[in-house]
Amino acid sequence: GFPRIDYLNNTKGALLLEPSRTNSITYSEDFSQSAWSKTNTSITSNSTISPDGNSNADSIVGNGASGLHYILNSVTVSSGQNYTFSIFAKVGTNNFFQLNMGGSPFGSTNYCNFNLLNGTIGSFGNTTSNRFIEKLGNGWYRIGFTATSFTSGSANFFPMLITSATSSFLETNTLDTSVKIYGAQLEVGSYATSYIPTSGSAVTRAVEASYQVLPYNIPKPSTMYVEMQIFGSVSDSSSTATRYSLNESGTASNWVFLGIEGGDNLRVYVRKNSSNTVDSTINNVFSTEGVYKIAMRIAQNDVKVFVNGVQKFESTLADFSNDLNNLNLSGGGRDTAVVNNAIKNIDFRLYNTALTDSEL
Repeated sequence: GFPRIDYLNNTKGALLLEPSRTNSITYSEDFSQSAWSKTNTSITSNSTISPDGNSNADSIVGNGASGLHYILNSVTVSSGQNYTFSIFAKVGTNNFFQLNMGGSPFGSTNYCNFNLLNGTIGSFGNTTSNRFIEKLGNGWYRIGFTATSFTSGSANFFPMLITSATSSFLETNTLDTSVKIYGAQLEVGSYATSYIPTSGSAVTRAVEASYQVLPYNIPKPSTMYVEMQIFGSVSDSSSTATRYSLNESGTASNWVFLGIEGGDNLRVYVRKNSSNTVDSTINNVFSTEGVYKIAMRIAQNDVKVFVNGVQKFESTLADFSNDLNNLNLSGGGRDTAVVNNAIKNIDFRLYNTALTDSEL
């Protein structure tokens, strides 16, 4: 029930509203559990302070034998899905770490190497995407990557001790060194969302939305302004949406919203007195990464939407019978879906005046 503020690359902070995701790793913090099989490794539990500030991070320690040195968790996956595997990691007595997705659903060479000393990505398999290493402080990094499953079935997800940032896939070595680990996560999607802790079963985070009954009604004319940054490809999303809407409290009679649907399309919806509706989709508006500035003018006689200074929508269905006093951001109320791509809301404003076409 409390808002989360993301300060990454933004000292003012941005409201973090995320889609529903499930962490399918059943023991995301306790790597000593049998759900994590060990090969030439052991786990030292609660060996250091984790990113959440408690002494609950573990260490994966090699036994010095010649062979592979890893821990492994098996999860059933579905064919044709994007899966993102991530974990928090920190230098112990070893600087290098490898993450892998294996088993028949993923084939081979789905791996990525990480240098935990200087925070860089090393060698990786060419079937991986969206590889990342994010610095968190106190020596911790969140690392991960995305790969697509080719078939359905049991797949393997395993962190591994390696000797260098250019180590091969499934490197054989004699390491007796360690890396500190915390917070493993496997989720369906093409990018990593914030960490979802588990302790014995998969856990799902519900869609997050911000909803407010305004302290005063929004009269016409008015202007709703949204500035957002889009990360990653949006064209792979399906029918899900993120929406910014105004409606009359307690009824669906009078309602306007703008949003992103079907991947990279702009959808604008205007409803007046229940029965009069304009529902328009403008394709390929958000087809590239970057910052988008969107303005919706709700005037006495028309509704217009501009994106980055270019008009994308106009309707003369306006002059609502009542003022609009409910504000919904990224879902909530009647709008419960959110996008499959990463969106950061940089700025949101609601004005009780209508901008001119030139100002828009």
